[in-house]
Amino acid sequence: MKTSFTAMQETAMPSSHDTRTLTVDLGERSYPIHIGTSLLGKPEWLQPYLAGQQVMVVTNETVAPLYLERFKAGLPTGLDVREVVLPDGEHTKSLDSVALIWDALLAAGFNRRCTLVALGGGVVGDMAGYAAACYQRGVAFVQVPTTLLSQVDSSVGGKTGVNHPRGKNMIGAFWQPKAVLVDTDTLTSLPAREMSAGLAEVVKYGLIRDVDFLAWLESRMVDMRSLQADAMREAILRSCAIKAAVVAEDETEQGVRALLNLGHTFGHAIEAHQGYGAWLHGEAVGAGMAMAADMSERLGWLGAHEVARVERVIEAAGLPLAAPESMSASDFLTAMRLDKKNVDARIRLILLRQLGEAYIEESVPPAQLDALLRDYPRR
Repeated sequence: MKTSFTAMQETAMPSSHDTRTLTVDLGERSYPIHIGTSLLGKPEWLQPYLAGQQVMVVTNETVAPLYLERFKAGLPTGLDVREVVLPDGEHTKSLDSVALIWDALLAAGFNRRCTLVALGGGVVGDMAGYAAACYQRGVAFVQVPTTLLSQVDSSVGGKTGVNHPRGKNMIGAFWQPKAVLVDTDTLTSLPAREMSAGLAEVVKYGLIRDVDFLAWLESRMVDMRSLQADAMREAILRSCAIKAAVVAEDETEQGVRALLNLGHTFGHAIEAHQGYGAWLHGEAVGAGMAMAADMSERLGWLGAHEVARVERVIEAAGLPLAAPESMSASDFLTAMRLDKKNVDARIRLILLRQLGEAYIEESVPPAQLDALLRDYPRR
């Protein structure tokens, strides 16, 4: 299956030749994804999406020294701008951290016409979005993602929330942003490990929906890992186009949107068992996608050469293929039973009928799942 850019509106805004814009088509709640360079310092990109004069910038201790002052300097004049600087790390993605955002909003006297701006990676975006969804029963927010993973995945689609000790993203809400501003300049400060983690989600899009994009990724992986500008811009654009099309089709994950979770059931189990942050989300998804390909072969969908191709592109992205050595089949099953995609206590997996075409396996044969979890390589 291939996703066409004609499924979205693509426009040039406002006046930057290297900035591309896609629209997530949700009727009256549609919003743009602007992808370009130097967007942090240009107030015209943010101003149309502010609900009023009150702006709360939510960031963390890693991103703030790099980009907070540059971002604030590029805001329109005359605003009441405050900030919340949260601790960094997946382990901080909790209700306690979100409460710090609510505390700051209340202390500043911000009203329903305030706008929250998420400046950071996926953890910051998920928490700021959830805080916006709940504050005074819903206020505006804008995503300004600074990591590859958040630029191609978590900033688009309106999934917000926090982790619970027993499961990832178990508490949250669907709350769409007013806009997503992707400044690719921020990727230059990204550590190599974080870059690879983001590439997991990029690879996912090719595997689930666009085999031509998968082939392109295989040919340009070295360029992407070295931050070659045109390769990164194209990868982000095509990833966001696929995500936007799927979200427009199924906003609240009643059907096709679940396909975006290829590898995530296994991956979330790894994250929960190892402790949030021990494995980066993208690392766990990388191993999870390899496990999903293995299960797809066991069920007769993929051949050995296709599974090998999946493994090669995951490995080329710098991601692990093996599950953690400390995890048993029982550990996996305990965590997987809490997955949000499950229905009536049945574990559901996103698998591949062929490369470029994912499907929801409603009834995973227990014996084959147990065999996969027992046999799969550990490291």
